[in-house]
Amino acid sequence: MFIDTHLHLIYPEKLSYPWLDGFEALNKPSRFDEYTRRAKRLGISGCLHMEVDVAPDLIKAESELIEGLAGGADSLMLGAISSCRPEAPDFPEFLDWAREKSVILGFRRVLHVVPDEVSQNSLFRDNIKRLSGTGLTFDLCALPHQLPLMADLIDHCPDVQFILDHCGVPAIAQGEMSPWREHLSDIAQRPNVVGKISGVIAYADAENWSLDHIRPWVDHTVSAFGPERIIWGSDNPVCDLGGGLETWVAVTHALTHDWSHSERDALYRGNAKRLWRI
Repeated sequence: MFIDTHLHLIYPEKLSYPWLDGFEALNKPSRFDEYTRRAKRLGISGCLHMEVDVAPDLIKAESELIEGLAGGADSLMLGAISSCRPEAPDFPEFLDWAREKSVILGFRRVLHVVPDEVSQNSLFRDNIKRLSGTGLTFDLCALPHQLPLMADLIDHCPDVQFILDHCGVPAIAQGEMSPWREHLSDIAQRPNVVGKISGVIAYADAENWSLDHIRPWVDHTVSAFGPERIIWGSDNPVCDLGGGLETWVAVTHALTHDWSHSERDALYRGNAKRLWRI
């Protein structure tokens, strides 16, 4: 059974997603009831919602929407990774609000859509450092050439638990192992980082990828972090760009078929349960 640590839900009638205006393939509803129907058939027993970069004034509304979904009868929803703006002076007040919301288990600020200077700004870094000792995590979503900047941020916040999304966003379709491979290995040496096995089928050649195309990228991530520091996410509905939720679950089973039971359990759910105490 899986715990899906990276589910995106899109409710355009309730929230605004400015970035989707330029992304036709994903610019449509993705609702929890449809995900739940498919997830239960695939052996997904719980999920965490990953923020979808809503308009900044709707960040709290997105978390409150997920809070309502988590409260439903027999809901698979276990918590939310909220959007945030650590570069903003009012982040401490936002953090105080979030800590009162039991549904919020962590935060993410997508960093490959903003200038590199954002994550290097002292206000941003010091605000992330405020997560120390709170039990709240921070997801890193950055491109391979930005991973050294992420390493700098991690080093500034040694007591914050970081999660590296999507195996470090490798350029799989282009076959560019370097510098991704070296930078990911470097980040993995930091004990307060977990690698998320997710997203990779969306980064492959949509028409021509195969299991053999995906395997080297996942294998290197697993080797770098080790079986006790990896978690699994669907990246639904973004995974539709590479075949969909069912395909990604099947790929995961194929990639791990020769793992031990304990190693599969750690990736599929055990590490996530321990990380967020869920």
